[in-house]
Amino acid sequence: MYSSKSSLEVSGLGLIDIHAHVRRIPGPPHMGKHYPTPEQLIRIYDKLGIEKGVLLPAVNPECAYVPQSNEDVIEMAERYPDRFIPFCNVDPRAMTNSPDAPLGEILRYYRDRGCKGVGEVCANLPFLNPLVQNLFRHVQDVGLPLTFHIAPQIGGAYGLYDDPGLPQLERSLQLFPKLKFLGHSQPFWAEIGRLETPADRYGYPKYPVREEGVVPKLMRRYPNLYGDLSARSGYNALARDPEYAVKFLNEFKDRLLFGTDITSPDTPTPLVDFLSKLYRDGRISESVYYKVTRGNAVKLLGLDE
Repeated sequence: MYSSKSSLEVSGLGLIDIHAHVRRIPGPPHMGKHYPTPEQLIRIYDKLGIEKGVLLPAVNPECAYVPQSNEDVIEMAERYPDRFIPFCNVDPRAMTNSPDAPLGEILRYYRDRGCKGVGEVCANLPFLNPLVQNLFRHVQDVGLPLTFHIAPQIGGAYGLYDDPGLPQLERSLQLFPKLKFLGHSQPFWAEIGRLETPADRYGYPKYPVREEGVVPKLMRRYPNLYGDLSARSGYNALARDPEYAVKFLNEFKDRLLFGTDITSPDTPTPLVDFLSKLYRDGRISESVYYKVTRGNAVKLLGLDE
């Protein structure tokens, strides 16, 4: 395995992490671990050759025992402006818990405070729930991209629910063509290949992509669907079948984004070396490597190069 520093060397520029979490003050542990502090995350970034990362507020109670404020993330980004990019987050049930809640008022406020996107949306509601559709409508109107986490079930999970085959996501892509959706989590990335059984949505399929799944088909059909490659789910989508990964990266090179989903100081980050090795072995070009690890984030979020 190549040194993680090689990822910085091959491009001459640092990577941009599209998906990270931090906490200034530790709360109750989540799955037995604590989110990193800003300083811990910066040290991790320095070791990996990551220049900066997107901080995603955890506002939904399903995924955060102590919901995190947008102000907390904005403050950390203002303290370390060269390392962190703030997203804001709004629970679909906020304000009036109704499908006509004026969520745009909140979203415009945070957009004007410098937030570059919305997410990670983890409310355990169906994609087509009127509250969720209302959120999508307002995010589209405000002009920000949105990162979502898909759950395989209602209850006992966090994330927006969709059925096998992701029909509710597809309908949302149709209804909100100007909203750029960033897909993430096990039920999303498991469908890079055709599912052998619906239970594969709960984890990390190890079998190769014998037949394309719905994710590449949706990305081909809907230009507003992007792929957040963070976490074990994004890494596994590529690593389960490196031959198909090369094809996938080349075809969707303009809409795939490197990420880590670091949720504790010891979160593994195998995608760094995986992408670097593909480049060094000549399996993806310098242009593809640059776009996935940095360029697409710069363009999507309107960052200065």
